Amino acid sequence: MKRLLWLVTCAAIAAAAPRWGGELRLAISGDPKTFNPLMVTEQSAGLVRYLTGGTLIRWNHATQTTDPELARTWRVAANGREIRFELREDARFSDGSRVTAADVVFTFRKLLDPKTNSPDAEAFLMGGRQVTVEAAGERTVILKLPQPIAGVERLIGVIAIVNAKALAQAGDPARMPAAGPFHVTAYTPGATLTLGRNPYYWKMAEGRRLPYLDAIRLEIRQDRSLEVNSLLSGDLDLVSAVDPKAFSRLSKAPGVASVDAGPALDTEQLWFNQNPAAPLPEYKKAWFRSREFRQAISSAIHREDLARLVYESHAQPGAGIMPVSNRFWANTAVHAPPFDPAAAQKLLAAAGFYLDKGVLQDRGHHPVEFSVITNAGSNSRGRMAALIQQDLLRVGIRLRLITLDFPSLIERITRGFDYESCLLGMVNDDLDPNAQINVWLSSGPNHPWYPEQKSPATEWEAEIDRLMLHQSHEPRAAVRKKDFDRVQQIVAEQAPVIFLVVKNTLSAYGSRVANVVPSPFFPYLLWNADQIWLRSERK
Repeated sequence: MKRLLWLVTCAAIAAAAPRWGGELRLAISGDPKTFNPLMVTEQSAGLVRYLTGGTLIRWNHATQTTDPELARTWRVAANGREIRFELREDARFSDGSRVTAADVVFTFRKLLDPKTNSPDAEAFLMGGRQVTVEAAGERTVILKLPQPIAGVERLIGVIAIVNAKALAQAGDPARMPAAGPFHVTAYTPGATLTLGRNPYYWKMAEGRRLPYLDAIRLEIRQDRSLEVNSLLSGDLDLVSAVDPKAFSRLSKAPGVASVDAGPALDTEQLWFNQNPAAPLPEYKKAWFRSREFRQAISSAIHREDLARLVYESHAQPGAGIMPVSNRFWANTAVHAPPFDPAAAQKLLAAAGFYLDKGVLQDRGHHPVEFSVITNAGSNSRGRMAALIQQDLLRVGIRLRLITLDFPSLIERITRGFDYESCLLGMVNDDLDPNAQINVWLSSGPNHPWYPEQKSPATEWEAEIDRLMLHQSHEPRAAVRKKDFDRVQQIVAEQAPVIFLVVKNTLSAYGSRVANVVPSPFFPYLLWNADQIWLRSERK
């Protein structure tokens, strides 16, 4: 009923005439590490880049398609090796200077210059050869690719166009011109960062230049636990990505719209160590290499209980690599395995396991027990592990929980390989499969169960390698989709990773904030910040 009322309220707000002006307030967890949009590696800097950076094209969270931005049109050549952009005549930086083809060329050349060492440059390198960019007049830009790059639009869509003046002022962000809806107007390290409206922004509404807001004030707060109180008191206008406990409190508060935007892309997962060099007994290695054993563990886990008890039903049972919120790339034929202890016991029996006085044993009469490592300090993972312990006891398996500090955990799963199974999350903020290529390639450094294989250990891993590499250079989306659907199917069948839950994105905002279109993906409530408006001044 509350959700229905929230939808009706949102519809009424949307129908009201937008109000111009005002300051939106929210918190970020730390100072941006950089104001150079070509050097972003963390979320605070990423949010500033998103709100201030003008991009050629940008991903639309509502439609999950790409929209024109500084480029009014773009065209990809049939062979996928050339992209031609036509810039808007009215695109300007916040100091009033025009955005020209020369600025785009400058941006990409700086991005690709090895001296810059941009974290975004690697995506534009193919076999040691770089993308080249050239201007054809003041408004036309041509990108030439050594070979097709699958999903190249998503890569271009995060590159904020800058000019030489902007980069020269990166150490003094309040003097940096920006081509997005906002630009930095004031910064006090450790305290506040204020973004003012770009008076020359190209988007229009009601005959005026957007954004509606005069400013966005970012409060720099390392302690996120205080954000909820600040929203309730009116000191902040919105909070994003809160935990279920805080969300439950916000959902009962008057004057606050609490929003469960549905599953994000982050998954909580369990996997077994399949590295042949791992310092484990051979019989345990045999268990972990057994597809039937892995499938049985998956069937024995009650995912609905994990979502309900750990995340207060603000999570979905994990089905596979891509959650259904990723509308194009998710394989909708892959479903979360149902909780079925009887099916688990049949799979175990087929693999040679048997019950003896309630204890599962293998062919060599070894009782089946193993440990799971996870990071200390994560209440949710500790609670999931406790529930999984109970589930596995139903089929005669004893699970032991080991918590480690994060550096020690990473050491074990990436270098020492002294572990049996691991419960951890995979953070992902990119819908394109190429963002996960180092996870699913057998040679990848992040291949969870057996990283950096010199050659694929199994035939099914070899098939995944072939499919992932093929789609990574295929310009046709339909062909890529077919390849990646098959990858998702293989992973579901082989269960090298047992997907537990996909957490929902939980956010909230005050009643004076209007025209919010919630998204489960970063930056959540702010992806359409240029069109958000305030119904009243702060009291």
